[in-house]
Amino acid sequence: MNRFLLLLALTVFYLPGFSQNTIPYGSNAEVGKYIKINRVNLYYEVYGSGEPLLLIHGNGTGIKGWAPQIEYFSKKYQVIAVDCRGRGNSELGTDSLTYMQQANDLSVLIRELELKNVTVIGKSDGGIIGLLMAIYYPDGLKQLVSYGANAEPTGLFSQSVKEIHDKRVEAELMLAKGDTAKNWKLEQQKNRMMEFQPHIKAEDLQKISIPVLVMSCDRDLILEEHTFWIYKNIRFANLSISPGEVHGMPRLNPELFNSIVENWVSQPFKGDAVRFR
Repeated sequence: MNRFLLLLALTVFYLPGFSQNTIPYGSNAEVGKYIKINRVNLYYEVYGSGEPLLLIHGNGTGIKGWAPQIEYFSKKYQVIAVDCRGRGNSELGTDSLTYMQQANDLSVLIRELELKNVTVIGKSDGGIIGLLMAIYYPDGLKQLVSYGANAEPTGLFSQSVKEIHDKRVEAELMLAKGDTAKNWKLEQQKNRMMEFQPHIKAEDLQKISIPVLVMSCDRDLILEEHTFWIYKNIRFANLSISPGEVHGMPRLNPELFNSIVENWVSQPFKGDAVRFR
């Protein structure tokens, strides 16, 4: 290797934020475990030590989508990353896929693992599940970061709703044809869930009694006013909307996402005393 190529290789290798980690998050046989919950085998991985931090992924990913966050937060926390139903290594089950069912699944997981004072970080669909956990299954929860979540399908931009609808229709057509090129049952379930759920009302959000960081960005799939509406209806809430970022910010700009989350979760809740109504 000539001197220029060697210098280039070393420069890239030691760039800030360049990860030398080769841990196969989401398929790590050394730490991966299964747990039977509500008649379904759910897969999870645990990294690090300290206060428990539960990561809940979005609709189209699994544990592996949290790689930058696991690597970052496991240095200080006990990170529990789980594949929700039908994603990654977890079973889909025979029930229709719902946000409420997944919220119940994870509340049982917390109980079965005997976790206490859990910080939940959910992105996209995981943010929805986190909100439902805070509303209906708050036992064991300390605080919640809900990123890129909607409380109703109408909280999505119309373009997103159309894409979800088209994907759901395509999946149902492929199922009717008996096509096996893809797991069309899972595609149908995922897109039907996003198209017709969730249905979280203002009075539901007002039941939340733990601190919540409502996060989004100004180029998200969620209407900015909808994100603000969620924030306004949670008493102990803070709001963070990152400029110029998109829905995939946790993966595309993990340094920013991680720093915002770490700054918030590591400090006592602030703001209730000066929040005007």
